[in-house]
Amino acid sequence: MFGLIISGRLVQTDLQQVSETQFLFNITDADNINHVVLFMTGQTPFPEGFGGAVYFSWPSTDGPSWQLLGHLTNAKPSTIFKISSLKTGGGNSFQQNMFGQQASHNAQIGISVEPLSQLAQQTPVTQANVSSVEAFVEYSRKMLENFFNFASSFAVTQSQMTPNPSETFVPISTLQKWFENFQRRLEQNPNFWRS
Repeated sequence: MFGLIISGRLVQTDLQQVSETQFLFNITDADNINHVVLFMTGQTPFPEGFGGAVYFSWPSTDGPSWQLLGHLTNAKPSTIFKISSLKTGGGNSFQQNMFGQQASHNAQIGISVEPLSQLAQQTPVTQANVSSVEAFVEYSRKMLENFFNFASSFAVTQSQMTPNPSETFVPISTLQKWFENFQRRLEQNPNFWRS
């Protein structure tokens, strides 16, 4: 019913059923994992009116502590969670030994099938959500750097220019100024381009 993707690894579908409504993925060598993608395979939907609460557990000397990451439902069958900041503990929504497992040297993802009304009342840890604004800013910055580097690779001095009446030239200083202004505006307001 569920699959788990970790960058650089094969899709994981080997979840354990620990009770009638609870499932568990073990994640080996989880020290360098920053994000996980959890999805429904499409073979079996949730029963009508139900969804899955998704929890994360990082091993500790006190036993597993479960942190609520978010939810999966038939209407939202996949999601990405940022887990890098959750590995040291902290956050809210801890539940000790929720899935009846002993501490291990692996991280774990637990899924608990619950009524949608109950899921709506739960609050996930805020550090688990992948920020779309942060991703957009990073993408924009990388795209602009790539464009600037590409355009600058064609730069020639005025003495190197061959006269061509059909060609238009833009001074690289103009491109540099635009690039710096765009970066400044992006830092001040990541959504400035929408206005």
